[in-house]
Amino acid sequence: MKIGIPRALLYYRYAVLWETFFSELGMETVLSPRTTKALQDTGDRYAIDENCLSSKLFLGHVAALEGKCDMVFIPRIANFGKEGVLCSRFEAIYDICANTFREKNLRFLSCDVDPQQKKPEKEAYIGLARELNKTRPEAEAAWQKARQAWEADIQNKIRKQEAALAATDKIRVLVVGHSYNLYDEYIGQPILKGIRRLDALPVCSDAVDLTQAQKDSLRICERVPWIMSRELLGAIQKYHDCVDGIILLTAFPCGPDSMVNEMIIRRVKDRPILNLLLDSQDASAGIETRLESFIDIIRFRKELNANA
Repeated sequence: MKIGIPRALLYYRYAVLWETFFSELGMETVLSPRTTKALQDTGDRYAIDENCLSSKLFLGHVAALEGKCDMVFIPRIANFGKEGVLCSRFEAIYDICANTFREKNLRFLSCDVDPQQKKPEKEAYIGLARELNKTRPEAEAAWQKARQAWEADIQNKIRKQEAALAATDKIRVLVVGHSYNLYDEYIGQPILKGIRRLDALPVCSDAVDLTQAQKDSLRICERVPWIMSRELLGAIQKYHDCVDGIILLTAFPCGPDSMVNEMIIRRVKDRPILNLLLDSQDASAGIETRLESFIDIIRFRKELNANA
């Protein structure tokens, strides 16, 4: 059986976990292609105007999997417990896709992660494996290996980033954004590449221990409801003293980010901050100009401090 995985939203958080899990169950995974302008346009056609750019891209990636796999995997993830609330789109996205593509040649596979309703993450994935006709021991073994591979991947990402920070004297810019924005080939990667072209080092906010980031976030704000937003705050706290500036990368019109970014700008005042809002516009010249200006400001500040 071929399991299709849209290369969008939580794929960039759970890629290793999902691919390892299905591989251990003897399934082949098929990824949607990398984002292009054509794929984005497809997502726009299927989405309502109020959808954020990231959700629109997700619909484009789902559409791109038609005829490429037996089933498309879209989990429903409501929360990770009382203190682990997510944006509601992660709970709704399965039903949105099932309704949007109901007349297409697409079948969907899901699992419900909702500890507040007594549906913990581990049991959700074991239940998914059971639906795929695997025994419980097979399901538990696949989950264990997938979880271990995912945790190892996070630690490896942290080590690589810390090593890169230690090995350079370039300007360092912390790019604060959800992984599905940071690493998308069409909307996020050009930002990271643009920073490198300006002879600076991009530092990605997802290279953090997720549990520790939750704790560290409290030093900036104690009342942020969304777990992923708290992870971003934890990344700022972790890398604050190692970077020269901060870029807030947001997909329009993300509700949680619109609130949290304003709070960050008001509370983190000892580093230059650039707020970049990504939308469906095709032109990138404006963003490139803003990046150049931001890096120039950082260089100017460093020169002033060096001569003080």
